[in-house]
Amino acid sequence: MSSILAIIICLLALFTQSQSLSSPTVCIIGSGIAGSSLAHFLRSYSPPNSPPSAARILLFERNGIVGGRMATVTISGETFEAGASILHPMNYHASNFTKLLNLKRRIPPTSMSSFSLGIWNGNKFVFKTLTFEFKNPFVQKIVSFANSLYMLLRYGFSLFKMNSFVEVTVNKFLKYYQSFETRPTFETVDEMLQWAGLYNLTTCTLQEELVNVALSPLLIQELVTVITRINYGQSVYISGLAGAVSLAGSGGGLWSIEGGNWQMASGLINRSDIELHLHEEILSIFNLGESYELNSTKGRSYMCEVTAIATPLDELNIQFTPPISIPERQLQHTHATFVRGLLNPGYFGLQTVSEIPELVGTIEDPDLPFSSISILKRHNETDMTYKVFSRKAMPDSLLDNIFSVRKETIRIDWGAYPHYKAPEVFAPFILDGQHLYYVNAFENAASTMETSAVAAENVARLILSRLFGEVSLSTSYFMSSFSDDELLHAEL
Repeated sequence: MSSILAIIICLLALFTQSQSLSSPTVCIIGSGIAGSSLAHFLRSYSPPNSPPSAARILLFERNGIVGGRMATVTISGETFEAGASILHPMNYHASNFTKLLNLKRRIPPTSMSSFSLGIWNGNKFVFKTLTFEFKNPFVQKIVSFANSLYMLLRYGFSLFKMNSFVEVTVNKFLKYYQSFETRPTFETVDEMLQWAGLYNLTTCTLQEELVNVALSPLLIQELVTVITRINYGQSVYISGLAGAVSLAGSGGGLWSIEGGNWQMASGLINRSDIELHLHEEILSIFNLGESYELNSTKGRSYMCEVTAIATPLDELNIQFTPPISIPERQLQHTHATFVRGLLNPGYFGLQTVSEIPELVGTIEDPDLPFSSISILKRHNETDMTYKVFSRKAMPDSLLDNIFSVRKETIRIDWGAYPHYKAPEVFAPFILDGQHLYYVNAFENAASTMETSAVAAENVARLILSRLFGEVSLSTSYFMSSFSDDELLHAEL
């Protein structure tokens, strides 16, 4: 009798273990593009009726809406991107998400070929492209061509060298879209970058990289500096890979999602069969051996076989037991100030508003109060909506000097991206050697919506392969996402 009872107990134990393996709980912290992409890839890469497909996924977001640093702002009833704003034509994950979710692309009205650019040094415009009030498309093409010649005269063939530098970097990044047969999973960011041939770019500054490819000092001091200040709020002394990504984000073909990029996160979450916990911040994570106990601001506890952090840890106060060790990192704060009103031409030493370029960039000078000012929408000649980027909050007194009219002002302080400093040191994707993962470890290489999705895709593969052993991942989703023509013939 006792032997029969022992057998029953063993069978129950095996059944319980099997149930745990077949339906693990995966907890994801953060609902931005990293967290939503991770949930999506976990579902998409799990073959139907397989153990991974039965996983329970919980997603925690401390705010009341999803999207993280993808957010919008409403001014006078109109909506504009407030956070992550632009996507590159070769952001293939974002492109696929857009198709998958039936979202519409929006081409920014101020593309590189159409907007007027001015580089401000605090006293005058050291460079300003031509502008023409007449909006006839043929005339605009002529003006665009003239501006290209004008830039070539000022910066010479260094422009082509800069484009070549960016193209080489982007082509290396495209390796992350290769099929599973040729692309391994990576446990560290270092391995991931070395495999693609990108690691060395994180060991030097952008300034050093551009000097090595013989860019002119004038181009680096002016145009390149304007781009890095706009895209990362930092100087050309950021690490080389982040700088190259920043330069890629200033080219042609840029786009966004009609109605807001946050819809990618929302759509991926909605179709991934997850339990979404809004207004719930995770305060502590305890490693209990076979699982993790997560405790939240709502006084609740959750048991998770897998925990993935998909938000920067730099300004969070999660208590880890046992403690984890990651390199210290600071976030670069960008202050985005949205103003509906009218710029003051006198501030720029000009006579009329029409003389002010649509995009005002700045050189690197600690005394300059802003990084850039751009027109988001021209309602009429005396009423426009602007976006101002700065490293510090802009007080009303300063705004009243820069603007002659302010009907509405909205300020947002973004902990937007890492403060880049070469050589970069990376946290691992696996924080404890078990099943505690950190998607945002990749941000020290470069921070964009697409790089977050690329990192999330790698972590999803890592989780599935480590949790279920040699389980065969479903490649049907991935291989249908990108055509051979896209990957083999992509050009900047």
